[in-house]
Amino acid sequence: MDVMCKTRTVLNVAVSFVVFSLLDVVDLVLCFVYKLLDFCIESEWNKRGSFYKEAVNGGGGGKIIVSEHGETESEVVCLSSNRLQFEEISDTLYSRPSFVAEVSKLAVDKLKLDADIVPSRKGASRSTITVSSTIVKMLKGRMIGVGQHLYPVTRWSDCDCQFCNAWTYSTKDALFVKAESPKDKAREDVLFIHGFVSSSAFWTETLFPNFSSKAKSTYRFLAVDLLGFAQSPKPNDSLYTLREHVEMIEKSVLEAYKVGSFHIVAHSLGCILALAIAVKHPGSVKSLTLLAPPYYQAPKGESTTQYVMRQVAPQRVWPPMAFCASVGGRYEHIARTVSLVLCKNHRFWDFLFKLATRNRVRTYLLEGFIRHTHIASWHTLHNVIFGTAGKLDRYLDVIRDRLDCDVNVFHGKDDEVIPLECSYNVQRRIPRARVKVVENKDHITIVVGRQKAFARELEEIWKKSTGN
Repeated sequence: MDVMCKTRTVLNVAVSFVVFSLLDVVDLVLCFVYKLLDFCIESEWNKRGSFYKEAVNGGGGGKIIVSEHGETESEVVCLSSNRLQFEEISDTLYSRPSFVAEVSKLAVDKLKLDADIVPSRKGASRSTITVSSTIVKMLKGRMIGVGQHLYPVTRWSDCDCQFCNAWTYSTKDALFVKAESPKDKAREDVLFIHGFVSSSAFWTETLFPNFSSKAKSTYRFLAVDLLGFAQSPKPNDSLYTLREHVEMIEKSVLEAYKVGSFHIVAHSLGCILALAIAVKHPGSVKSLTLLAPPYYQAPKGESTTQYVMRQVAPQRVWPPMAFCASVGGRYEHIARTVSLVLCKNHRFWDFLFKLATRNRVRTYLLEGFIRHTHIASWHTLHNVIFGTAGKLDRYLDVIRDRLDCDVNVFHGKDDEVIPLECSYNVQRRIPRARVKVVENKDHITIVVGRQKAFARELEEIWKKSTGN
């Protein structure tokens, strides 16, 4: 038995070496293809060369001095400190060693932080960092005027249908929120945050119809489409950082609906946003319910962002979920091609699916999966799931020490996307957290297929939290 297992492992590694070495080349070729297409169609080059950033402290804001290798002049980009911090950008966006480099252990991170303090007239420290020029352009895009866009509102490789671009016809600049309220004034609010490449329908099509009449008369349910997904805005000059996601939820839900105290129910990616919101609003959160939280604990001395990327996208052909995650998380231009085929043409796939199933199967999961832009999914994956890995310890510590809300964690035992260990990691950090492992359920069926049971479980959690 051990011999068979070792043989399968060796075979998996060998096949993975061939497949991902080929994908390294394909992604490089696609990089130049998209450069040419972007130039021809949008009349601008989206360069992805190496740049240097020098942070200069001083005054009320900061400056980023950007220059290409070999240039004698630097381009200065001024950023307001309350708008965007450079540290919110994950290094995995521009430092993803090729498969061959990782296997040979000869990869050298493109990101190099100069630890030497360089004297200056004001005694400020200086450092250099390698970044993508697209990131620099987006950073500059944060400063352009209201109503202006660095890139077209809809890029040629994005879907231009009315559903995906409904936000461009609105002046509210807010996320799409599906709200269900009782006829009388609700006593409490519940915020639902979906996971990666999903939508508010993950909740509204499953849980909302299955809450009891008592719950519907007590709570106001607020399910949000995250920035870049489904019916919410999909700005192409956004970096989709944790801060941007959280601020849009605050603006579109907490402020717009005048939410006071509230419960949070979050799935996968949404768990990270839920933790950040709880830390920002410690006196308002009454309970936290987390489903499959992506909380990985990196070994000491290892980059948390790179570690999480390796766990989520391990560059293995088996199991299939690992292969899909590896392609989507490590190969930007292949991922863009997948998005071009699926997301831009989602109406065709919707029609084909309904035709194949004779319109007997509801398509809300498919719709959530293919109704986003590549820029939104790519940057959310790297800047939120990978990029915030180093912050989650602090968030969980704050919730443990400063919040008295109930914390409940649910995880499907058969989940192949987020390992069960992640939920136990949360419990180790917050001892009062209760972890429930659901047999024979995976990343999606932890809710879908058991919505009635889960609705009852949520009602019990809220009732207990209110009683406390």
